[in-house]
Amino acid sequence: MIIDGKKIAEEIIEGLQKERGLLPPLLNLGFIVAQGDEVSQSFVRIKERVASRLQVVVITELVSTTDGALQALQRLKETTSGIIVQLPLPQTIDTERIIDAIPKNKDIDFVYPPVAKAIEEVLTRTMKELRGPDATRLQGKVAVVVGHGRLVGGPAAELLRHLGATVVVLESKDSVLPLKNADIVVLGAGSPGLIKPEMLKQGVVLIDAGTSEAGGKVVGDADPACAEAASVFTPVPGGIGPIAVAMIFRNLFKLAKGD
Repeated sequence: MIIDGKKIAEEIIEGLQKERGLLPPLLNLGFIVAQGDEVSQSFVRIKERVASRLQVVVITELVSTTDGALQALQRLKETTSGIIVQLPLPQTIDTERIIDAIPKNKDIDFVYPPVAKAIEEVLTRTMKELRGPDATRLQGKVAVVVGHGRLVGGPAAELLRHLGATVVVLESKDSVLPLKNADIVVLGAGSPGLIKPEMLKQGVVLIDAGTSEAGGKVVGDADPACAEAASVFTPVPGGIGPIAVAMIFRNLFKLAKGD
């Protein structure tokens, strides 16, 4: 099963459009983005298109220093309902300090990390174990997460543990032998074509959330041929990415409602 992330995202956005009338007329979403980082700015433009559909105003602050980022954050605290730090930030900025300074009631990632929520959405739609009431419904499943970054690997590992799976976290330089035992694999290394079909167990649930650029195209960590070995496969682009964008706005609506 190859997941159509755009279709799932569209369903989520349509649901949010129905909720929009219950929220304040003026709803602002703030982004802190590295000055001169065209890739990060292009990701923000993707989110702006969804924001326009949901009558959300996007305010973008371009920053290059820690002090500048803190000043931008202060402005966004006063003018927005939710704030996102578009990672990565350059070494001239203390990323941890900026993220820690976001008030919890305006932190989009604090509600529930959007990429992890997108992964949960895919798992819920495709795995029968996730359709029951038990919080530990993946008990007995082995999950391997490749990469331990703030955006994908860390939140994904936490999610899978919460769902009851036995979780192994690998860095891209580690041995890939544990992949052969994995029922679920989540990729977030940002290393093009890192994972090949022969590394995987037949029938694995393969969630590719690793994105990078190769040959002028956005690609994932999995060789596209991995789809043949997987029972569930999220392609890049068009898989987890669009769903994660939709989840940003679901989180924003939760903050606006005070949930």
